[in-house]
Amino acid sequence: MRLAFMGTPDFAVPSLAELIASGHEIVAVYSQPPRPKGRGQKLTPSPVHAFAEAMGLPVFTPESMKAQEAIDVFKSLDLDAACVVAYGQILKPEVLEAPRLGCFNLHGSLLPRWRGAAPIQRAVMAGDRQTGAQIMRMSEGLDEGAIILSELMDIRADDTAASLGDRMAHVGAALWPRALAAIERGGVTETEQVGEPTYAKKITPAEARIDWSRPAAEVDAHIRGLSPFPGAWFEVEADGEPVRIKALMSALAEGQGASGQVLDDALTVACGTGAVRLIRVQRPGKAAQSADEMLRGFPVSAGMVLDGPRRVEKAEPSDRGPQG
Repeated sequence: MRLAFMGTPDFAVPSLAELIASGHEIVAVYSQPPRPKGRGQKLTPSPVHAFAEAMGLPVFTPESMKAQEAIDVFKSLDLDAACVVAYGQILKPEVLEAPRLGCFNLHGSLLPRWRGAAPIQRAVMAGDRQTGAQIMRMSEGLDEGAIILSELMDIRADDTAASLGDRMAHVGAALWPRALAAIERGGVTETEQVGEPTYAKKITPAEARIDWSRPAAEVDAHIRGLSPFPGAWFEVEADGEPVRIKALMSALAEGQGASGQVLDDALTVACGTGAVRLIRVQRPGKAAQSADEMLRGFPVSAGMVLDGPRRVEKAEPSDRGPQG
């Protein structure tokens, strides 16, 4: 088939690779424009842009696909279909209707649950046990199109947004050859979404702060769902000043105490009910590291209360083991 691919982040690269390997003719790759990155703020192409160029494919990076010039270029490509994976731009009906067979999107949830920008993060944060990768026909509404193909996926107790996203990128990529073959021969069954939708709104920095008063299972899910970006965080007092620390991995643990109270010398922290043990953390200006590594140079001792200057003199002991 004569295809355009539209995607931007690492999550989309396996899909482009799968389409190339399947022998489809990729006549154009669309991605977000290069953005300033790093200390030097050098313009850096997106992962999809870089991969497509390495494969010798033509890359288009319009600032807006709503611009008439960009729409006219897209329509001139004479496409059979367009495959979209986390492109990051809204497509007008004029674009969606341009390919002969339509535009299709790989979405990272079981629709209509988690329509929107951050379905993988929201699923982990909500404590969902199952999710999936789905290819859907794109429509004007937000992730409202009919489902072409689905693959169910379990969310593991130790999944972060990153680990689940990595698995889903490859699971979803493997759906494209089957979906396109069915679409091309006209034998596809398109299933309309059923049920009350929930929305995966974009993650904001304001919601990243850890609320230790919540139950341990919710705190753990919050930490893992925001890892590695933007990173759930808390503050600990050091030399009279608050230091913001990101928690990148955690596990449920036994123990109880005041919310935010450190229960032992291995960074087990009491929540509203239960406790979590922080496994991987990151201090300002430092690389991510294990909690054990951080504690050797930045002690956070039993009895301290995170996000406050108080110290509890008699902390409840913890067995430091996960509840599973």
